Amino acid sequence: QVQLVESGGELVQAGGSLRLSCAASGGTISGYAMGWFRQAPGKEREFVAAISWATRNTDYAESVKGRFTISRDNAKNTVYLQMNSLKPEDTAVYYCAARSLRYSRRANEYNYWGQGTQVTVSS
Repeated sequence: QVQLVESGGELVQAGGSLRLSCAASGGTISGYAMGWFRQAPGKEREFVAAISWATRNTDYAESVKGRFTISRDNAKNTVYLQMNSLKPEDTAVYYCAARSLRYSRRANEYNYWGQGTQVTVSS
């Protein structure tokens, strides 16, 4: 089975930067769109960013547009999320996901999920 593993989450101060990684193993995700979602305590899981497989078309939530950048290295089966100008409201568990069709903003349309990595932004 395809497995996704996120890494890179840690405690940072407001205004700082982090780079999250999501590595796929156990099977290929060739042709899949990839997405990042996040969930804070007491809140529902929300869309952050997504990227298509071949054309690398991207989509971002308004709350992170201009600050976050999603990218992928298909040869390594890895997707990244570069996060700049971090704010306390960015604090959440960040999950990566894979979808066999075009990218989507809806979490329930993704096929595979990682376990998440904690990002905490202090003021």
